[in-house]
Parts: sequence; structure tokens; C-alpha cells
Amino acid sequence: MAKKKTTKKKTTGRRPLPPIKNFINRAVKLGAKSAKVVKASSVKTAAWVRLKCQYGCDGYGSSLCCPPHTPIPEEMRKVIDCYKNAILFESVYGKTKEIAAKLEREIFLAGYYKAFGLGAGPCRLCDECDFENGCIHSEDARPSMEACGIDVYETARGNGYEIEVVRNRKDKQHYYGVILVN
Repeated sequence: MAKKKTTKKKTTGRRPLPPIKNFINRAVKLGAKSAKVVKASSVKTAAWVRLKCQYGCDGYGSSLCCPPHTPIPEEMRKVIDCYKNAILFESVYGKTKEIAAKLEREIFLAGYYKAFGLGAGPCRLCDECDFENGCIHSEDARPSMEACGIDVYETARGNGYEIEVVRNRKDKQHYYGVILVN
């Protein structure tokens, strides 16, 4: 009688990754108004975006999370092109970067080792940024989408979100963040 050959399954030793959509509810629990899984290629960059930071934002150059200390749009496009999926979320002012940092960490710990979050607006973690010694809040500090040349309007609209130019203080304001996942 011939011996039956047994073949062993090759294993990588890695745990299976949870579905990315599982993090949508977590984003909402962290304070997002809504969140959705999107293709990373739908996150749009444009050279003009940094001009809006440089000319019009009082935070320009005041933080390591703001231009000229952040990736230029061309560099950011190369970074985004390393990803397949992202989570885009809508938030309220002041919560976007906090949500991005916390959600990025949870997604990373779940096994998505490339996870990286971006928020909205200038960094407000310190009164003054320590340019000489580096960021003392590196676990929480994240650049904004716009600081890295991401066209937030085109990205949000292209993924089904409503966003318009705020013409007066009574207009509804929309803030967005993104986690580049895998």
C-alpha cells in the first residue's frame, strides 16, 4: 500500500485582518459624523492647495504639521499611490485630527501596518511648536489633508459628501479627515 502524501499548508504566521469596513462604526464612536471606505485613488491632490495654506491661513509655517514642513502635493500623490483603500470621514471642527490619530492607531494595531491619518486645519496641540527638537506630541499630531496638498473639496464630493465654500458664519461647515489604510 502506497503512503499517502500529506501536504502542509504554508502559513505566514499573520493573523487575518479584520475587514476595513469594521472601522466605520469606530470612527463614529470616536466623534465622526459619518465615515466610509473609499478607494485611495479617489483622494485627489493639486498643486494649488498649498497656496491656500500659505496665503490665507494664520497657521502657515507655525507647526511641523503645516507647510512648508509637510509633503508637497507631488510627494503626497506618491504616498497615496502606495495605498488601495482609505477611510474618509466627516467631523466637527476641532475633532478631526484627534479622530484621525486615534483611528489610525487602532487600524495599525489591527494589523494594517501602513495606516496613516490626516485631519483638518492647523495643529493646536502646543502653543508653540518646537522646531529645533521636534514634535513632543508625535503620537497625536497629524498634518491636515490640505497641508499635504489634498484637494478636500474634490475628494469629499467625489466620494458622495456634500461640501461647499463657507460664505458666512451661518453656513454649515464641513470638516474631513482620511485614514490611508492599505
